[in-house]
This record gives sequence, structure tokens and C-alpha cells, in this order.
Amino acid sequence: MSLFAHVVDAGSISAAADRLGVSKSVVSQHLKTLEQELGVILIKRTTRRQFLTEPGKRFYEACKALNQIAETAWEDVQAQQLEPEGSVHITAPNALIESLLTPIISKLMQQYPGVLVKLTCDDQHLDMMAHNIDIAVRIGTSKDSTLKQKRLGSFRDVLCGHARFSQEKLTQVPYIANAWEGTLITHQFRTKNGEKRALTPKVSCITNAFHSTVSLIRAGAGIGLVPDFYLKNYLTDVTRLMPQACLPENPVYLLTPFSRHTPMAVQVCIDALSVGIQGRLSEHYR
Repeated sequence: MSLFAHVVDAGSISAAADRLGVSKSVVSQHLKTLEQELGVILIKRTTRRQFLTEPGKRFYEACKALNQIAETAWEDVQAQQLEPEGSVHITAPNALIESLLTPIISKLMQQYPGVLVKLTCDDQHLDMMAHNIDIAVRIGTSKDSTLKQKRLGSFRDVLCGHARFSQEKLTQVPYIANAWEGTLITHQFRTKNGEKRALTPKVSCITNAFHSTVSLIRAGAGIGLVPDFYLKNYLTDVTRLMPQACLPENPVYLLTPFSRHTPMAVQVCIDALSVGIQGRLSEHYR
């Protein structure tokens, strides 16, 4: 149908073939197949001219409209690659949103008003294909080999709580656990001189949201883990427990299902998040 409209617009099969960059025989064969499928003659041809039949005239108008729609769609997609626009679905755990992602996303919104950011805060590793997610910022690697992964940096969780707990035996103090920690917890600490210390806390409460854990710790309900950068910037009213020992590093990764032909709106978000998060994590340890 598209070739037929091009033949009519060009004035001949030869001219249409030249315009489309294909052979004359290819155009002739498609036109012949089209007329056979329809059961009508669309174009009458002489050695010098071609004429549309009555069915051909009506059919041409529909085919011409089809080509116009295709051309508009093509131009729209190409335009999106010149100026970022469209929706970008980003997900990240709650612990990283406030201090790492929101300042970066705020700048993205100002710089690219045509980009609609959909932000999903979830401490679970959501299926990126099932939830139509373009970018995921996660703690730890993913086992999904179909995703492109980039390491952005790392942080450490810190055991903290009300100052009064620093004088008590920590195994007897109520522990506020994040859902991802489970109920049977043993933390492996290492001191500055390389000595290993294990802590098996008494789990008294489990929350499925990071900010619920933080609220309970601040209220003095018990002790728990928060990222070191969050403790430094937001929790001035709690105390770091076991200050001479630290937990292992937690790597932070950016994941995307795009390996090539990444939409421009997604790419500018990937670039901004990569640079911004890397900078903020490295700045924390200076």
C-alpha cells in the first residue's frame, strides 16, 4: 500500500524505485501482488503514461493518508532524539531517595521540562519488565543478566540509636529491623585493627519501609541500621553505636533494560543519576 502511493506520487514505477532506493522489479512485483490480492486493477499503464482506475483513485487516498501517518510518526520519534521528552520510570529504595536521588531529579525536571519522571520508591527489587521500569538504582547486584548494570559507588550501614543505649548490652536492646533483614540477624563488624565482632540483636519490630525504621529509632524504641550518609546528614538526634567498628560496604548500582538505542529522555536521566550519585557517595568519604 505504501509503495502504491509512492508510485502514484512519483508518476511512474521507475521514479518511485529511484526515490525509495529499491529496484524497479521490486516495486513492480509488489504492485502486481497488491492488485492480485485486491482483485482489481489500480493503475493502467502505457509506455509513456500511467492512469489511476476509479478503484485506484479511492484506494490511493487511503494509502496516501497511511504514508502521511507513517512519516509523522517517524518525524516525531526523531524529534524526541533531538530534545528529550516523554516519561521515564525510575525506582530506588527509600533509603536512597531523599539524600541521593531527589536533588538530581529536581535538576532534571528544571533542565528538561518535556521529561515526565515517574518515581517509584520501593525497598524490594521490582521486576523491571513487569513494571515497565526504565531505570533502577539498587543496593547490591542483580542476577538478571538481561539488565545493563553500572556500579556507582558504595556506603556502609551504621548501627545507631538513642544515646542511652550506648551504655547497655546491645544484644538485649530492642532491635528495629528492616524487612529485607529478616528475623534471624547476625551482623559482622570489623574494627580498625582488623578484629572481627559479631552482633546478634534481639529483633522486636520489623518494618517494610525505611522511614518507619528511622522514626522508631529516633523515638527511642530501639536500635537499627541506617546508611552512613543518611545518619550524617539527617539524624543529629541519635548516636552511632559501636563507633570503633564498621559493617561491610554496600555497593550501589544503576540498572536499565536498554543495551542500545536508549531513548534520549532515559539517557539524560541515566547520565545525570550516574554522575550525581557517584559524586555524592564519593564526597561523603572525603
